[in-house]
Amino acid sequence: MSVSLVVLTYNWPEALTRVLDTVAAQRRLPDEVIVADDGSGPQTAAVIAAREGAFPVPLRHVWQEDRGFRAARARNRGFAAAKGDYVVLIDGDMLLHPSFIADHLMLAEQGYFLQGGRLKANGEESARLLAGGSPVFAPWLHGNFHEFDGTRRLYAFRQPLLARWKARARRGGRVMSCNMSFWREDLLRVNGFDERMEGYGAEDRELAARLENAGVRRRQLKWAALAVHLEHRSRAQPDVDDPTLPNNRLFRQTIEQRITRCELGIDRHLAEFAEQRAGTNALQAPTGSSASV
Repeated sequence: MSVSLVVLTYNWPEALTRVLDTVAAQRRLPDEVIVADDGSGPQTAAVIAAREGAFPVPLRHVWQEDRGFRAARARNRGFAAAKGDYVVLIDGDMLLHPSFIADHLMLAEQGYFLQGGRLKANGEESARLLAGGSPVFAPWLHGNFHEFDGTRRLYAFRQPLLARWKARARRGGRVMSCNMSFWREDLLRVNGFDERMEGYGAEDRELAARLENAGVRRRQLKWAALAVHLEHRSRAQPDVDDPTLPNNRLFRQTIEQRITRCELGIDRHLAEFAEQRAGTNALQAPTGSSASV
């Protein structure tokens, strides 16, 4: 099957450069890479333009105007542009293990979507990585293993046999859009992220809830699909679970009403990318162009 990697980014070209380095080094390359850009300035476009000619697979830049935190819409545009049967989603601050894409495909199965985690590098380690250092995928990584939204030290190495067991043994795992994968047809069925959800938080959990309401079950990735998260200042609210936040109210509504499809989602963008997706050879060879859309 063909696989598209969608990378969300916003105004951090130094991090995106290092992410693309690790994508190009994958043992199983994605068939295309789509940078879903939530309104970055020209430096980000320059990074992509500089890489596209020598990149091992087609590299495309899907940009939208900066009107605040609209990650849901940016990701949906990436999904709409994607040509792969399967879609892997990461954030533009995640440095990937060489087997990252292979691990997602190893555990991909119809009727399921996959939830991975992140090894949270501390400030000193993040500076080393941004300067060109190689990421460490091991329990001795200089990381913040104590944080609630990071992978525990126990899981900080790759072990495919344990990963297969864990994926089938327990549902669990915190939903985080920085490391997820889906069958594209499942994303289309639920219409992707709900674009009413602007600002930080809950849009990933709400999508997961709709997928599960639609009968698509979640499997967690442990000991597989490892990625190191670069430290940066968070845009999260002091209490991301505050039930009065607009996104959390929509999330609760999805759970209580067992909603499966959002009204403002991927289908708003499909026509824009239909001609590009129709190209029969698009996933076989680099296109030589990644013009911003």
